[in-house]
Amino acid sequence: MEGQCSVAPVATLKIRKNRDSTLERAYLEEDSYIAVHCIDVHREFQDGSRIINVLRGTNLTVKKGDFIAIVGASGSGKTTLLNLIGGLDQPTSGSIIVDGIDITELNDEKMSEMRRDKVGVLFQDQHLLPIFTAIENVQVPMLLDEVRPIERHERSMKLLKAVGVDHRAHHMPHELSGGMRSRVALARALANNPAVLLCDEPTGDLDHKTGGEIIKLMKDLAKKENRAVLVVTHDPEVARMADKILLLRDGVLVEELISQFFKPSGVDVTTSSDAQPEGDGLTT
Repeated sequence: MEGQCSVAPVATLKIRKNRDSTLERAYLEEDSYIAVHCIDVHREFQDGSRIINVLRGTNLTVKKGDFIAIVGASGSGKTTLLNLIGGLDQPTSGSIIVDGIDITELNDEKMSEMRRDKVGVLFQDQHLLPIFTAIENVQVPMLLDEVRPIERHERSMKLLKAVGVDHRAHHMPHELSGGMRSRVALARALANNPAVLLCDEPTGDLDHKTGGEIIKLMKDLAKKENRAVLVVTHDPEVARMADKILLLRDGVLVEELISQFFKPSGVDVTTSSDAQPEGDGLTT
């Protein structure tokens, strides 16, 4: 069905001061189901005398439990958007709220805490530490959070069991298949029970069957644990498994059915033929 892409409403916000006197923006209680809210986000890069506008007023609202695929041409800004949501980069302007915290207001120390506690990241290259076993890799985020050794072990084994590789807990990464390494990396990304899981081409190095299993696992865990998952992908099969497909085009996110490419079945996708380059967005 054709129509204009819906614009993400600006959530009702309040300002509170925490014990460290750091200003944070938090959702009112009725908005607590929102995991990610991007409001008029711009990101510019300078290349010599030229300004490159990668994101141009991007708006996005993602509810807890949503599994969202973000697609778009290479260089369209998909990874830039993930980096901004994950606190690895700062927007030129606009607000990004992750699980009730406006991360654009945070200093470096608070940003590090936010990344540790609120966001899990899964990359195409799993980045497992080669000298650590599977269970030791999963425990790394907990070490940063100073979790007690007994609790680290119990939680790590529980996560490895959830992703189906607890029987390989004491194997080194080079002793695991590509699919098993991806499962260990997923367990590690979930170690501190993040509100949001960000995935950048997580199945790029996997065969079709294994990649599908990883995506299904992520989706099932998202629903079970009420966690938001955003996946950047070029794979139409991965996109088809999402609750919603979002297209990043001309610096903004729109919902669009590309029938000859995705052919989604049972996926909530609205065709947008009237999206504007400034200020458009969506609500998921």
